[in-house]
Amino acid sequence: MSERVQIDAPVAPPRRGAPARRVTSATQIFEALRVEIVASRLPPGSPLQDRMLIERFGVSRTPVREALIRLSEIGLVDIFPQSGTFVSRVPVNAIPEAVLIRKALEGITVELAARRATPEGLAGVDLAIRRQKGAAHAGDTDAFHEADEGFHAAIADLSGHPGIWALLAQAKIQIDRARRLTLPVLGRMEQVIAEHEEIRARLAAHDEDGAKAAMALHLSAVIPDVAELKGRYPDYFI
Repeated sequence: MSERVQIDAPVAPPRRGAPARRVTSATQIFEALRVEIVASRLPPGSPLQDRMLIERFGVSRTPVREALIRLSEIGLVDIFPQSGTFVSRVPVNAIPEAVLIRKALEGITVELAARRATPEGLAGVDLAIRRQKGAAHAGDTDAFHEADEGFHAAIADLSGHPGIWALLAQAKIQIDRARRLTLPVLGRMEQVIAEHEEIRARLAAHDEDGAKAAMALHLSAVIPDVAELKGRYPDYFI
């Protein structure tokens, strides 16, 4: 049985000097389940029973249902009124479109980042790569994914348009699910690091076209990965 979760703690303030704020129970349940679904700790097809979630999170049925509805709205949960609620399977046909969206938007941010790059500006990119190397060495796929997110967010910051990365959160969620499944594959994390280091090198050289091409190649890698993953995990994909 899952450990009961404390969910009424204040979150970090959004800016220095701002008062701590509380988020709703539904939001915290939503976020906890979102993380577990993307990481496949709750694999596709897993049932999500109200009773178990109420017990786990120590709340009433209302925030649990609200969280599940929100998860269904972003494609992570399927709700069948007569059958129950289940973690959705990864829609293979949605992956190429999501990759196109990422390539379009991150192509812009990486070009601008290459134009604006300074040693100081690249510090966030370098930190993310160091963290990825540490996570790969430890075999920690959760930490690796977190550092991967940090790498792309740092490029958006360097571009001067950090909101673009936030905008991509919904578009890339099915890509994230597929990519997380690839990380335990031998050599996969090292491959991602090498791709990131190539992007970083193009940024440092102010090579806008090269940075954009390296980013496009990096983002496109998930498409052949999905074909292999579907054979390995046939019940995870539709």
